[in-house]
Amino acid sequence: MLSVEGIDLHYGAAKALKEVSVTAQVGRVTCVLGRNGVGKTSLLRAVTGQHPISKGKILWNGEDISRLKPHDRARKGIATVPQGREIFPLLSVKENLETGYAPLPRKDRIVPEEVFALFPVLKTMMHRRGGDLSGGQQQQLAIGRAMVMRPSLLVLDEPTEGIQPSIIKDIGRAITYLRDKGTMAIVLVEQYFEFARDLADDYVVMDRGEVVLSGEGATMEEADVRRHLTV
Repeated sequence: MLSVEGIDLHYGAAKALKEVSVTAQVGRVTCVLGRNGVGKTSLLRAVTGQHPISKGKILWNGEDISRLKPHDRARKGIATVPQGREIFPLLSVKENLETGYAPLPRKDRIVPEEVFALFPVLKTMMHRRGGDLSGGQQQQLAIGRAMVMRPSLLVLDEPTEGIQPSIIKDIGRAITYLRDKGTMAIVLVEQYFEFARDLADDYVVMDRGEVVLSGEGATMEEADVRRHLTV
């Protein structure tokens, strides 16, 4: 289980997170909702080690990982699908997927067939450059790259942003499949309410760097959540 306990995060003198606490359990999707600029991405950067926290702690399976570097967290099974996808545009689809090998022992350095079962278009484009793919195909590639790492914690930052509806459905099915495998915890940052509502086992809503609502997905009140999503 992931347990984020009362963390603060600063960018210089600006405080981006204030006493934020979030949990994520294996076999469940925790959705983090909120409008732009409220600290959602900062929370994910704290979890993955891309920005240091200034207070609190982050536990993964009971171990304090607050000071670990991103590559050390990756070796502990923490994978991220960043906002904007961040695939390598000049590398082929095959090479992009193989970048997920980095934290794995040599014997595990193969692309799981489930990547192609979930995203069959990738198998037909293995030798095409990542930069030549559509935005939706790049998002599928970014999720596939994270799956190559065999993560036990998968962190996704707005995977539906700028994506066509048909591929949003594919991404939703993929997240459901990965959740139902029961081998990983999933943290999903979203602004698209319907997508989050359909996937959330647990949810938190952020505003101005703080958690203002939280609970089980089944208890999510649409009006209360939407109040914190509209500008």
